[in-house]
Amino acid sequence: MSHQQNNQSIIDFFEKIEKYYGSKTEITEGICTSYGDFSADYTTWNLFEFDLVRSAYRNNGARFMMEGSGMYYEIDAQSIIALNQPGRNKFEFVEKLGENVYRITKLRFHYKY
Repeated sequence: MSHQQNNQSIIDFFEKIEKYYGSKTEITEGICTSYGDFSADYTTWNLFEFDLVRSAYRNNGARFMMEGSGMYYEIDAQSIIALNQPGRNKFEFVEKLGENVYRITKLRFHYKY
């Protein structure tokens, strides 16, 4: 996927995210030191669950944010190198946060429609 197509996919995702408001949302986050190899050998994993209540783009710092009760999560818009959709209502953002530091954010929405 070209850089321009990737950017358009990201914009499309955040323009349509409102349909997931009220849905149970799972975020699985992995921090790793080897791009493309998010195996247990190179990655530290975290899991978050909440009902999505709102999202926005924060101009200060160029961040996409998602919020639920007692939960706030941000993705660095300028660091996104890939957005994939591995299934229905499932998305994966990959950010390059440093020379050898990557974060994958896997979103799964329990969408009723």
